[in-house]
Amino acid sequence: MKPNHHLDDSTLLAYAAGNLDEAFSVVAASHVAICPACRSAVRAAEALGGELLETAGALGISEDCRSRTFAALEQAALYRLPVAAPRPALPRALTQFLPVASLEDLAWKKKAPGVAIFDMKLHASAKGQLRLLRIGAGRAMPEHGHGGEEITMVLTGAYVDHMGRFAAGDVADLDEEIEHKPVVERDGDCICLVATERPTRFKSLAARLMQPFVGI
Repeated sequence: MKPNHHLDDSTLLAYAAGNLDEAFSVVAASHVAICPACRSAVRAAEALGGELLETAGALGISEDCRSRTFAALEQAALYRLPVAAPRPALPRALTQFLPVASLEDLAWKKKAPGVAIFDMKLHASAKGQLRLLRIGAGRAMPEHGHGGEEITMVLTGAYVDHMGRFAAGDVADLDEEIEHKPVVERDGDCICLVATERPTRFKSLAARLMQPFVGI
């Protein structure tokens, strides 16, 4: 598997530094586990960070700063995946949140025709939301934007929007300026791992009225 869509450079740097919120760290780690290009970028960022710490060490670091730095590094290590995940197994960063080994065996919650979700419980300090989203073959999501940052990784199947085709392993690293209308290909359902900062902004009135019931 060789992904064609990757994490944004700023996301990779934040991930390497341990500054991503838990939901986004899980998606980033899941992609890095199967993407040689992003894995190499993370290692380069970590090496640079190590050099900067060594330089800072020569200047003297307060005990409070040292404690906060090591705490951040410990948190970052929760989802660090330095080697490629075996296939077809799911990335370890994701499986720790799943009660079963197979995506098909999850207790999916049907939210609309052809749309189901599985919410994952994060630590109390997490600010974002992490969920699995399953969209039926041939179905289109309503055109929408995002209330904040959103990273979506395709686990199975594929969808198409104005930015291209997103298949297994690809990520859409989006901000609140991007609007799109994903359409799932007809040969199978598409299951995505999605981290969101704030709720989706649907453009149509009908979709906005349904949003409280759909929960996306």
